[in-house]
Amino acid sequence: MTEKSPADNFPAGYVPPKVWTWEPGNGGAFAGINRPTAGAQTEKPLPVGKHPLQLYSLATPNGQKVTILLEELLAAGHTGAEYDAWLIKIGDGDQFGSGFVEINPNSKIPALMDHAPKDGGQPIRLFESASIMTYLADKFGAFLPSETRARAETLNWLFWQMGSAPFLGGGFGHFYAYAPIKIQYAIDRYAMEVKRQLDVLDRHLADNQFMAGSEYTIADMAIWPWYGKIVLGQAYGDAGTFLDAASYKNVVRWTNEIGARPAVKRGSIVNKTSGELSEQLHERHDASDFDTQTQDKIAPSTEKTA
Repeated sequence: MTEKSPADNFPAGYVPPKVWTWEPGNGGAFAGINRPTAGAQTEKPLPVGKHPLQLYSLATPNGQKVTILLEELLAAGHTGAEYDAWLIKIGDGDQFGSGFVEINPNSKIPALMDHAPKDGGQPIRLFESASIMTYLADKFGAFLPSETRARAETLNWLFWQMGSAPFLGGGFGHFYAYAPIKIQYAIDRYAMEVKRQLDVLDRHLADNQFMAGSEYTIADMAIWPWYGKIVLGQAYGDAGTFLDAASYKNVVRWTNEIGARPAVKRGSIVNKTSGELSEQLHERHDASDFDTQTQDKIAPSTEKTA
């Protein structure tokens, strides 16, 4: 008997039913982490560490934005930005636990609790990466200009990333690398849009060192994990080659400049569970963890994990 292929569930000439119904397995490679309903599925409180800032996340591009910012704040001398970073294994459904849903009713990483807000009141919950980044930048007065025009330009590009990246990840990345069948129409549609976005960045960076001009801001930190990884060939298999990402010379220049920053290197590996073991810090509770708690220091093997 021939083993059934995942593609057999997606016949050519599919005609949508009048009313869609969810079935286990919908979603292909991500069937286990997506549901058509919200709310907690399990009773699972979250751990709380010693620092006022408690981050619950995973080193996806959205998660890396926040850990990069936190490490940049610490590097800039903002000691109040010390944080505990707890690993949320979305493949195991941690984001559907009751504690996580209390912070983020949308069940997506990252989520943050500030147990010492500036007003001295009750802890503040934060979800959505741009919201977290804006909050932290305002709290510490760093990486988000106070001057009206510079602040507006920074937020322009921060929210450009929030609106554009779903086309890169959920659109192009999904259909190019993860969908159970290759659909030329979908790949062509989203490849065209991603290349347009790369051209937007390339043209802008031809005249600007950073996204908001000469100043490094949260806009750079938000865009880099998404578009920098494409340029570096570190996202969606060989997508960088497929998209000819290296031809966007100004994006390449900017990507390398951001990636060389020590805080970016540190922030990129927090809550990371794949790749080289030396670049996986599953949890972060102290600055010394980068030297003592990466998986190559803990695990007996130095082989790559899946």
